[in-house]
Amino acid sequence: MASLSQSLSLCQPRRKRENIREQSQIHSVPVLSGMSYSVKSCSLGRCSVVGPVPAAKEVVVDDAVIREEGKEKDRVLRVGVICGGPSAERGISLNSARSVIDHIQQSLLKLFDVSSLVLGSSTRVNPALLGAGYFQVGDDLLVSCYYIDCNLNAYAISPAQVYSNTPADFDFKLESLAQGFRSLSDFAEHLAASVDIVFPVIHGRFGEDGGIQELLEKSNIPFVGTRSNECRQAFDKYDSSLELDRQGFITVPNFLVQGSHSNESELSKWFAKNHLDTNLGKVVVKPARAGSSIGVAVAYGVADSLKKANEIIIGGIDDRVLVEIFLEGGSEFTAIVLDIGSGHDSHPVALLPTEDFLTKRIIGQGRKFEGLYILETKVEIQLHGNADVREKDAIFNYRRKYLPTQQVAYHTPPRFPIEVIESIQEGASLVFQRLGLCDFARIDGWLLPSSVHIPPASEKKLGRTKSGTIIFTDINLISGMEQTSFLFQQASKVGFSHSNILRSIIQRACLRFPSLASYTSLSSFLPRRSKSKQLTETFPKTKDVHKVFVIFGGDTSERQVSLMSGTNVWLNLQAFDDLEVVPCLLAPTSGYSSKINMDEKELDVKMKSIWTLPYSLVLRHTTEEVLAACIEAIDPDRAALTSELRNQVMNDLMEGLKKQSWFTGFDLADEPPKRYSVEQWVKLAKEVQATVFIAEQRWIHIVSAPRRNLSRAIHISKQETEDATTYLGYLKIVHGGIGEDGTLQFLLEAEGVPYTGPGVKASKICMDKVATSLALNHLENFGVLTINKKVLRKEDLLNTSVHDIWPDLTSKLQSKTLCVKPARDGCSTGVARLCCPEDLAVYVKALEECFLQIPSNSFSKAHGVIEMPSPPPELLIFEPFIETDEIIVSSNAVNDNANRLIWEGRSRWVEVTVGVIGKCGSMHSLTPSVTVKETGDILSLEEKFQGGTGINLTPPPSSIISEAALESCKQRIELIANTLQLEGFSRIDAFVNVDSGEVLIIEVNTVPGMTPSTVLIHQALEEKPPMYPHRFFRTLLDLGSERFNRNI
Repeated sequence: MASLSQSLSLCQPRRKRENIREQSQIHSVPVLSGMSYSVKSCSLGRCSVVGPVPAAKEVVVDDAVIREEGKEKDRVLRVGVICGGPSAERGISLNSARSVIDHIQQSLLKLFDVSSLVLGSSTRVNPALLGAGYFQVGDDLLVSCYYIDCNLNAYAISPAQVYSNTPADFDFKLESLAQGFRSLSDFAEHLAASVDIVFPVIHGRFGEDGGIQELLEKSNIPFVGTRSNECRQAFDKYDSSLELDRQGFITVPNFLVQGSHSNESELSKWFAKNHLDTNLGKVVVKPARAGSSIGVAVAYGVADSLKKANEIIIGGIDDRVLVEIFLEGGSEFTAIVLDIGSGHDSHPVALLPTEDFLTKRIIGQGRKFEGLYILETKVEIQLHGNADVREKDAIFNYRRKYLPTQQVAYHTPPRFPIEVIESIQEGASLVFQRLGLCDFARIDGWLLPSSVHIPPASEKKLGRTKSGTIIFTDINLISGMEQTSFLFQQASKVGFSHSNILRSIIQRACLRFPSLASYTSLSSFLPRRSKSKQLTETFPKTKDVHKVFVIFGGDTSERQVSLMSGTNVWLNLQAFDDLEVVPCLLAPTSGYSSKINMDEKELDVKMKSIWTLPYSLVLRHTTEEVLAACIEAIDPDRAALTSELRNQVMNDLMEGLKKQSWFTGFDLADEPPKRYSVEQWVKLAKEVQATVFIAEQRWIHIVSAPRRNLSRAIHISKQETEDATTYLGYLKIVHGGIGEDGTLQFLLEAEGVPYTGPGVKASKICMDKVATSLALNHLENFGVLTINKKVLRKEDLLNTSVHDIWPDLTSKLQSKTLCVKPARDGCSTGVARLCCPEDLAVYVKALEECFLQIPSNSFSKAHGVIEMPSPPPELLIFEPFIETDEIIVSSNAVNDNANRLIWEGRSRWVEVTVGVIGKCGSMHSLTPSVTVKETGDILSLEEKFQGGTGINLTPPPSSIISEAALESCKQRIELIANTLQLEGFSRIDAFVNVDSGEVLIIEVNTVPGMTPSTVLIHQALEEKPPMYPHRFFRTLLDLGSERFNRNI
């Protein structure tokens, strides 16, 4: 089987291939002990250890200069990024660290090639870490990565490890991929010798409560952010509320419940004082020292408040709990504040605030659904059935903050009167200054309408405006830094790219430490080329710059995953100076309504809308939010207001930044989005000679649990063939994703526009699960098996008794347990395990009522929330539910990862997912992955794309599948890919026999998810040499361009 480098070699220019051969040499790095470690460098600028990783030793490197290819370079600033921590926000911290590492570089990411280091006498770095490629470097920054676990143990980690999709996944691999320190004292000693400044990205405990800051202060290590004492005060919501009150700000009345000694009588007095009914008064109960709305709940009355407070305490979230008045009718906002002063002189400037608006879509219409009751709401929401429903307990919680959901919409700047926006900015800056914060922070609050009662004692407090009252409630000392976080959203609105804002924060921090004065004079950073206001000007026809359109979005239920994927691809490809990359939204047409006549959705594809987006509009959580932002951006009044506020903030920023030699300007222009029909957009791509990177997708995945005999499920019967024929006849009425059903590819090919991924024919086949099975059913003798299927129309399910349908299905599929899935949808949308007629009845009811979700545990077997397609699918596929032996991670065994896995192995089948990459006819299989789920039978969106739960084993451990079987599996995966005429890149999901390597195909995804935490990144990093995300996506792009050049 050909290696990836061999199968892609012809995609590389001759000179590049020669460079690969020249650079793939073995180099020896001398160390103090006299030992040598063999390290192989690679053309991607990555390094990997060939020999074993020893215990920590030190290499001495010249502190003043680093010479690369014989040339003396300017002094680089060594930055240590620390993530993790003991709080429930570890997952967000890992995502933030990944984002910081990706974007802190000024141009194409590089890692130290240790062979180029000139040994000197002062800088000390660990040779094992150097050999494993632990240090990243731009032209003037060197970045090392560290991790603090739940027990406050410190580790030096590889940049590759931050691409773990979940905290559980990260921790599982920690011992084999990281190097631990004996104590925090040893860790601090290492930092003092190895980095110039620390950038903490630990959220919650030990990150924002002053813990890591105190550790660094004791060792005199410079760091980004607020000092330890000020952190402690600002992080504790009760203490910060008291301080804000002393400083003259209006605060929310609150009561502190501390430890297990709650005082019911005192709390009752507090209720009475604030005119709250002691039995039904509505309050918010939350930990005083936790972030991201973790543990936040709504309570009613004194008894319920104490009950929820004790749950927080007993749950170990915090032993200090705050009870606050519920702010009725208010609008929540958040503001990023930057300090642009010099030295210890603070000069805070608030960026354009963001309004957080709940637009919750929920199931049902305020009634009982399968034993669950959907409560009323107190915030406006939008429902699928045009019903006006209210949710009693709507809170801007952890999921709404960090996961793609239509429950929340963001508006930057807020839709408030301009005097309110300015008052928020002034107030946030004043809070920053009076609390003694440093460098940057995120400050959250509420705008309450004038009708809301404010305690009389607050009449003279800061925050009153003609339009309402401004209250600042939460201080976030280390704001989340995921790709689409508030920091980057607001910074991009005033001209900062991800890289520019991060580097500006670091440089500002350096100004507070005299020892780093020499670094603040560095001016090698040049801003990214600003995009012009006209697309034709943005894309001049030059030979040196290749144009790339990254398209995402669409109407299918996985459009939010498509947005995450497209954003990730777009940001990574910007690392290449020879590319001009423009993000493009295929606008959703279904809006928020689920009950849409299918005939109305049969729109002329060429007349669908595609928007070319400016930088700031991409950084949203949902496609609907992006579209709303586009419409808002071209509204004359709204655009004028945004421009006025933007210019004001930029002028305020320049007042301080112009004094800094390291700041050379903003790097994003203010430009509007532009709307095209698909036909116009394709012609534009042709005109500017762009390659289209397709991220508009359809994706699905099932994970099974305890075993089932597969013998009756692996053949295609005569009945299945008949069903397939009927199914294919139905396709003309089904609206599918144009990025994966071949439609978009057809339009691009007609105009000679190159694109990524498989061609028209392969896309059409793989879009249809039955058609895929039919195309592969002749490979049984080669160890490629398919699953029996039954296709039913939605209307037949609605018009026939489930007690008639169920026995017919179980009889024909020869299975007592079934899996149901939409015929042409994905992302686990609408995928459920059915064990009895009652389960089928619940599913049919969801289809009939157009539910957007099926609540957790609505079926007979426990499961999580099931997202449903909108609109409901016209065709449903039923299959035997293939059960394999469950893989469990034991927390008892800690010596070896293989010993921590509990797997009975009685069925001898496991589920894998595999990426394939290459040219048509010579596809290369990446290393398969096994996903160990944490709950339920079907992976959720969070498990697959958002870093929510689950552990990815890449490659699967030899204790589960032998190397020979794994190799046989990869060969069969390549056979599948080549049989289907795949090219570029695709993803194949299958069950694999751990002894023989036989493959039972689930489905093929021609436009798989490419989010920051997708397992496909893990697989690319397993290649030799490893492919980091930016190089991985560039390879996919080059394959598309090379195929087009080959065919012309």
